[in-house]
Amino acid sequence: MTKKPSPISILSLCLIGGSLIASAAYAADADWKRGRIYYRYVCTACHTTELKKAIGPNEKTKAEWAAFIQADKHGKNTVTHYFSKQFRDSIKASNKAASKFDAVAEKDLLADVKAYVNKSAKDGDAPAGCG
Repeated sequence: MTKKPSPISILSLCLIGGSLIASAAYAADADWKRGRIYYRYVCTACHTTELKKAIGPNEKTKAEWAAFIQADKHGKNTVTHYFSKQFRDSIKASNKAASKFDAVAEKDLLADVKAYVNKSAKDGDAPAGCG
């Protein structure tokens, strides 16, 4: 005789499965490849020009990147400023990547870069430098 699963067991499995699906869907929303392009051609280009030193994603851990983005401070501006339409408009004459991402929503572009630095961080799945 087979034991019938309890309603609690079924509910637990449904909640776990739903969490996994929601987690995968959220991760799929961000495009780390698009984030890599923006990071390399906008962030790295600016840091190289302004600071004479590029900052690779592998120079920080995932936790350090998360804290940096959460703090939303980047020099005299905010991190989010550098993903704004206003910022991209201000550099698109000299930066083709900024022009290429003109139609991308700020929050989406930031999510893409977050996904890229998370993947490429010192303790990420594929640590990457600037190149």
